[in-house]
Amino acid sequence: MKIHLTSVLVDDQAKAERFYTEILGFVKKHDVPVGEKHRWLTVVSPDELGGTELLLEPAEHPAVKPFRDALIADGIPLAQFAVDDVQAEYERLSNLGVTFTQAPLEMGPVTTAVFDDTCGNLIQIATEPQ
Repeated sequence: MKIHLTSVLVDDQAKAERFYTEILGFVKKHDVPVGEKHRWLTVVSPDELGGTELLLEPAEHPAVKPFRDALIADGIPLAQFAVDDVQAEYERLSNLGVTFTQAPLEMGPVTTAVFDDTCGNLIQIATEPQ
């Protein structure tokens, strides 16, 4: 068994597509219309085009808002992405205008930082020691 697909709930798929591809650097893999206003929209790491897909899923279910509001109020990220160097990625993304709620922080053997994805979520980036 392996993880093939996971999702983040987004307020606006077009905005999420721009952020996740143009700012974060993911590559669009699937973009299939679903109904009149939604899409099956997935992105992947440019380093693993056949790897785990991230579905940019519309956040329309009634349970989403209170769930995400509670996570954000407590500063809890919805997802975590691995990066080679948290400090370098923090600087790159900050220079692109990304807002961080947590600057790089060493937490034992792991360094993390947390940013706002502009689509309703906090996302954590992390580097593990080599």
